[in-house]
Amino acid sequence: MVEKEQVRPLAPAIDQHHTSSDDEESVFKKTTSRRKYIRWCSFIAALMILLAVVIVILIFTIFKIKDPEIKMNGVKVNNLGFMNGTIPQPGTNMSLTADISVKNPNYASFRYQNTTTSLYYREVVIGVARGPPGQSKARRTARMNITMDIMVDTLLGNPNLQSDISRGSLGLSSYTRVGGRVKFLTFIKRHVTVTMNCTMKVNIISRTIEDQKCKRKVKL
Repeated sequence: MVEKEQVRPLAPAIDQHHTSSDDEESVFKKTTSRRKYIRWCSFIAALMILLAVVIVILIFTIFKIKDPEIKMNGVKVNNLGFMNGTIPQPGTNMSLTADISVKNPNYASFRYQNTTTSLYYREVVIGVARGPPGQSKARRTARMNITMDIMVDTLLGNPNLQSDISRGSLGLSSYTRVGGRVKFLTFIKRHVTVTMNCTMKVNIISRTIEDQKCKRKVKL
């Protein structure tokens, strides 16, 4: 007896075209999303680089910190104490007033501490004056008048005084120191100390300052 061969049903045909279309659409979406991500990342990176370049340019141009300048505009003789070429008596009041200016060339204010000015006669200190702290506004010049009371006893103790009086002039020198800070925003700042050395001659008869010369120096 011959057994009949069992016929098995065929598996349903796979729609290869439909599957391929879905895969292509998925790949297209992933590719588009990746391109958008790369485009945004490139845009942000370019923007950050542009901002960094702008900041660097500003730091080295507008925000570049420049050294403040100090200047001795003049010295006024208030009371010299010399009459008819004679040496003043101990206890005589003698003083000079120095007109000093601090120029700030920066786009930020320069805040300075107490200013100190020392007066010398033949390398010996005969007067010291201190000015109050303050500030020179952006691209402005601050002026101050500093009065120095001369230590008469120290001056009289110098053996060269009589010969200088007979010539009609006293050679003096001064040293002024101004320390402070220039600050931009919160991260750009510089501490500076400006010093100035001046030499001058005081005409005893006319009580005027002659041959005044000054040299400035900045210390960071």
